[in-house]
Amino acid sequence: MQNKVNQLIKKCKRGNQVAQMQIYDSYCNAMYNVALRYLKNEEDAKDVMQEGFLKAFLNIEYYEETATFGSWLKRIIINKCIDMIRKHQFDTKSLENENLHIVDDNDWQFESSITKEQIVKTIKQLPEKYRLVITLYLIEGYDHEEISQILDIAIKTSRTQLRRAKLQLQEQLKTQYNEARY
Repeated sequence: MQNKVNQLIKKCKRGNQVAQMQIYDSYCNAMYNVALRYLKNEEDAKDVMQEGFLKAFLNIEYYEETATFGSWLKRIIINKCIDMIRKHQFDTKSLENENLHIVDDNDWQFESSITKEQIVKTIKQLPEKYRLVITLYLIEGYDHEEISQILDIAIKTSRTQLRRAKLQLQEQLKTQYNEARY
């Protein structure tokens, strides 16, 4: 698969629109789902996906095969999502002076009856700043240093927002599934 993608990318670098369409068809559903996870709005997710593909094709000569094309494209889509969120007044106030209840990772347990889909659905209900951090950390696998760079926040703020996101997620899941032990 990756070999075929690399051949298509070489064609894209030469301006081959058929190859661009094949790349688009291969990755559009996955990139739409990434955008939807961040934006929670189908139209915004479609717009960001289109803008992301456009940016990728305009800058494809900068793509290096040290990473997979899918991960390179996903990074572009995530950055476009974050740009859109910032444009819609993303509030990143400093959290350093606020009191904080730390969620101990040892307490981070879910009842086995709670599905991944239920957790993801509950994450989508979190406030935007918490949803972004917890999605980048738990679902996308970024560390706090990368999250701080992506969101342009301090590493400490990333950690704090993740703790608060976990706490809110647990509280919401407790409310929804009050028999579960957390």
